[in-house]
Amino acid sequence: MTYVDGFVLAVPADKKDVYRKHAAAAAPLFKEFGATRMVECWGDDVPNGKLTDFRLAVKAKDDEVVVFSWIEYPSKEVRDAANEKIMTDPRMKAMGDEMPFDGKRMIFGGFAPILDV
Repeated sequence: MTYVDGFVLAVPADKKDVYRKHAAAAAPLFKEFGATRMVECWGDDVPNGKLTDFRLAVKAKDDEVVVFSWIEYPSKEVRDAANEKIMTDPRMKAMGDEMPFDGKRMIFGGFAPILDV
């Protein structure tokens, strides 16, 4: 069954095009490692919450936009193997050194779908 890695991060608003290019360059590598789909979404209607919200989760600053993204894999096993490759591939390290956002504030996790309609 499909397995999903989900991500939420904050990107400086003036770096939208830089971020899009960064993600577009990473997509073929994730596909090479086994991903079947990669989606990047630029925050458009992300309200402030009273207790918690996306902005608070990533400690977004006033000049940052929340990005919500996910990568789909055919199975958790393929995802786990992809993560091993990501950690050792020099192309991914080079991309990590050029991230247009603060990776320390990114939240992420793996998810097993329970409904897909």
